Amino acid sequence: MPAWMSDFMEQFGYIGIFLMIALENIFPPIPSEVILPFGGFMTTYTSLTVPGVIAAATAGSVAGALVLYGIGRLLSVERLERMVDRWGGWLRVKPEDIAKANRTFQRYGVWAVFLGRMIPLVRSLISIPAGMAKMNIGLFVWLSVLGTLIWNTALVSIGAALGQSWGKVSEVIGMYAEVVYIVIAIALAASAVRLWKRRRTS
Repeated sequence: MPAWMSDFMEQFGYIGIFLMIALENIFPPIPSEVILPFGGFMTTYTSLTVPGVIAAATAGSVAGALVLYGIGRLLSVERLERMVDRWGGWLRVKPEDIAKANRTFQRYGVWAVFLGRMIPLVRSLISIPAGMAKMNIGLFVWLSVLGTLIWNTALVSIGAALGQSWGKVSEVIGMYAEVVYIVIAIALAASAVRLWKRRRTS
């Protein structure tokens, strides 16, 4: 963990944790699987408590998610369809493809947002399609809180239990994240191939 991150969290406590997790949601390269266990470890030698760290991290996560949700709302499916209608030929993508993807999210969006909050990388990016699909903001916040609360509680509690060995959590989650990234890459590649074959035969 970079020294500036740990110094920032130690200096500002709950506010520092809130800000770090909010940034983690907007800029995924800052990993929650490092921040959260360290936050749990901090409860063993500071006045911070496990419930307090979980609450600050959850509030920060939802705040960051709302920023990306807002970006998704600005993009909107309709605006993206117009962009694709004008420039999609370069990518062999049609407005109907965007509409189909939106219908799929409308059908499975609830589970996508809830479960996505517990998957590295996806937990941040899932907010954008939720905004584009104009998911009810109250429902989006509720699902984000639930999914994030499970993720945060697990990592903070484990970090507190392991104490100085908190870094082992990030190692295990790091391997889990690598598997997730590979699966996502394979899924995207498979989708691209199917789309390309469909365009060739149409």
